[in-house]
Amino acid sequence: MPQGSSQPDRPHRVVLVVDENSNPFEMSCAIEVFGLRRPELGRELYDFRLCAADPHTRMRDGFFTLTGVAGLDAAEEADTLIVPNRPDTQTPRSPELLATVRRAHERGARLIGFCSGAFTIAEAGLLDERRAACHWMWASAFRSRFPRVRLEPDVLFVDDGDILTASGSASALDLGLHVVRRDHGAEIANAVSRRLVFAAHRDGGQRQFVERPLPDVPDESLAPLLAWAQGRIGEPLTVADLATRAAVSPATLHRRFRAQLGTTPLAWLTGERVAMACRLIERGEERLGVVAQRSGLGSAANLRARLRRETGLSPSAYRRRFGPAAGEGLAV
Repeated sequence: MPQGSSQPDRPHRVVLVVDENSNPFEMSCAIEVFGLRRPELGRELYDFRLCAADPHTRMRDGFFTLTGVAGLDAAEEADTLIVPNRPDTQTPRSPELLATVRRAHERGARLIGFCSGAFTIAEAGLLDERRAACHWMWASAFRSRFPRVRLEPDVLFVDDGDILTASGSASALDLGLHVVRRDHGAEIANAVSRRLVFAAHRDGGQRQFVERPLPDVPDESLAPLLAWAQGRIGEPLTVADLATRAAVSPATLHRRFRAQLGTTPLAWLTGERVAMACRLIERGEERLGVVAQRSGLGSAANLRARLRRETGLSPSAYRRRFGPAAGEGLAV
């Protein structure tokens, strides 16, 4: 069950607050991930609403004016509240908005900040001594204004339990899919990512900045290697095996993964194996040894350790939450 859902007769309610000069892109990301109906899944994942303090809210740089959305009181019913983000980070948020964010947190709602949204949550006084992410362009300004926040400036997003923050515009999609995975499991998150034609899982610890130089001939894209490895994820693949397949040294492969994916070959391989283990559990496989073997994690002990690190849940807890027996209970 998604965090914060208190009423079993309706889906988890996500409310996005739009403020003066908010970024349209992150608003669209939230709508795409949480707001669209997905009949192919057979159930409604979220009840999504937009709200604003002003009935005529001018978006970033005057691109357009948002009208016809609910008032700020709609935020009082949020199970998850997505706070405003905007490029003018030095302009204080309104007391009314900050009070709304504080009340949501006090009643147990989950808070999400995309890009500069971390400024809103920090200004509300809710990030002191806690981890957060924000766009690298504003890292110095953020540290200066909020020195008590444990800023992690070089990651895609930070999941700190009931407060989650994403570093930049595109990482709003990464964090959104992470939330769907946390609420509904890997299988549903993969289905949503397919609709988005977007990578199903980029670990939050990956770097914000990924160098993507124009490739020389021959093409050094990792795509063929990744597809080959994903088709053999249950085999005892090693980084050396990947390097051999790519016809490069392990050191060269490591550099290419860092440059193109912002992670290491081993971290990528482990993440793919954990994702496969999650899908197997969701599909009803109860034997930990079988899950560990088919996902390439090797042993039940390694499966337990990796799954808990990735999801915060033991295999049995993950099964109760996302396995077949969870049924329609996942939708509330």
